[in-house]
Amino acid sequence: MEYEIDKDALEAFNAESVLINRENRERLKCRSFNAKLHTYNWLEDYPEMQDCTNLVEVQFKNTRKGFYVNSNNIELKQGDVVAVEALPGHDIGTVTLTGKLVLLQMRKNNYRPTDDGLRRVYRIARDGDLEKYELAKSREEITMIRSREIAQDLGLEMKIGDVEYQGDGNKAIFYYIADGRVDFRELIKILASEFRVKIEMKQIGARQEAGRIGGIGPCGRQLCCSGWLTNFVSVSTSAARIQELSINPQKLAGQCAKLKCCLNYEVDAYIEAQKKLPSREVPLETKEGLYYHFKTDIFSGMMTYSMGRNSMSGFTTIHKDRVYEIINLNRKGIKPDKLITEAQEGQAPKELYGGSSLNEDSITRFDDSVKNKPKQRKRRRKSSVRRRNKNNQNRNNPDNSNQNNPAKVPSNKGGANNHNPNKKTLNRGPSNRGKGNDKGKESK
Repeated sequence: MEYEIDKDALEAFNAESVLINRENRERLKCRSFNAKLHTYNWLEDYPEMQDCTNLVEVQFKNTRKGFYVNSNNIELKQGDVVAVEALPGHDIGTVTLTGKLVLLQMRKNNYRPTDDGLRRVYRIARDGDLEKYELAKSREEITMIRSREIAQDLGLEMKIGDVEYQGDGNKAIFYYIADGRVDFRELIKILASEFRVKIEMKQIGARQEAGRIGGIGPCGRQLCCSGWLTNFVSVSTSAARIQELSINPQKLAGQCAKLKCCLNYEVDAYIEAQKKLPSREVPLETKEGLYYHFKTDIFSGMMTYSMGRNSMSGFTTIHKDRVYEIINLNRKGIKPDKLITEAQEGQAPKELYGGSSLNEDSITRFDDSVKNKPKQRKRRRKSSVRRRNKNNQNRNNPDNSNQNNPAKVPSNKGGANNHNPNKKTLNRGPSNRGKGNDKGKESK
């Protein structure tokens, strides 16, 4: 029995399967350059907010973004890979924002459209568009290396940090870093003749370069500029001074050789906490003497004072409330006996930030037990000990050694009269010298 195949159903099934495969491919493709979605679309579940405007935000390689008009009323959602209008040709990007939040984003970034107006979204990227896009992206690294060589041959004081090809491969954007103005007209002619594309040069700063390249910071996490940071706010050393950090350029500088952006994150909290602290320039007068400010724990409110302005002796740590109390007493002409009250002296000093619990997991917690443990002496063999004692006795009593070894005792057959005048005798002391002289007299 032959079954009739519904051609319309088969075509619809094939079209649906192709669409699913294409969506999967697009989502995989967009991961490489869609690593930083700056804005979370919290109005995505409200249809009325999505239909209020036909504007969309599209992101390209790394941090480059643009706003486009969905003139064809294509159903777009976050993460779709689309082909948009470019000059010349078209470009490939990822939709990052739709709906009413696009208008707020444009206002935030002070976006001003060109005289020609906003550009359009052509379509959702096809397989052919993605193939051209991948072919263009594969040429970026080779182009960047070659362009650096050309710039070095021309003697230009600039560094080409990145190259971005347009989705159709008809245009290339060169991002460079330079301290001053650079005349790169000759460079553009050489690049256009060698790569056969339209050339556009864009100057960026060191922070923008770090954001485009990416990396790992000293905290062990992804760089803020490449992960989520959108606007680069100026950072000064005053932020480090407010937080009482040591002005060490090696520790305060990031991978871009500029001050770290994270220095601004907690400045407001430190400023608010310091407003509640008394002045550090005011010395505290007591009957013991003057106390000068040494250091402050800003968030706990504990302040340390010393007896001398430039000396490190007589440290006393008190709370900021006690400091305010002493300052008010000094203004009235009253000097307290001590900085610390009698009630505070009886109390044990409060350990800050967990106290001794921080030392429980110290890697040196077993060192004291090892040091106090007595060392075990090695046992020597009895035979070696006996030999040493015997040798010491022989050295102290040479007569005993001769008695023990009779073979070594020299024979004196001739007696004292058989003295050999040619033989030299060893005088070992005053007693031997006297005896030798007496023997000499007797022989004479």
